[in-house]
Amino acid sequence: MQWWIIIKFITFIETLNQKNMKLLLRLLVTAALVLLIANVLSGVHVASFGTAVIVAVVLGLLNIFIKPILVILTLPVTVITLGLFLLVINAIIILLCTHIVGGFAVDSFWTALIFSVILSVLQSITYKIVGDDK
Repeated sequence: MQWWIIIKFITFIETLNQKNMKLLLRLLVTAALVLLIANVLSGVHVASFGTAVIVAVVLGLLNIFIKPILVILTLPVTVITLGLFLLVINAIIILLCTHIVGGFAVDSFWTALIFSVILSVLQSITYKIVGDDK
């Protein structure tokens, strides 16, 4: 009976470590993509890779906590626009991130909109290549 508990505990720890590694990988990929987009898109400014990592963390947290509230509050508009208003919400999340993270700046709403679309597409492609689909 004790061996069974030990084996289950070790399996749980390995699963936990795999989930943490996937999260860390996603975070680093997002940070690298933020830095790449900042170098390509003229209206986005990122001070360093460390700042890009912080941007990735803050974007993740904003997407977890703030975005669902915005989606619910704007549900009628989202339905009328057949979901296209979600792009506006993504741009708002990017602009919120610029106010939270020092060293990260986006010049305008339209730049934030383009940045969010490019980031989403590149994340999808990269996670598909890496094999870390949601």
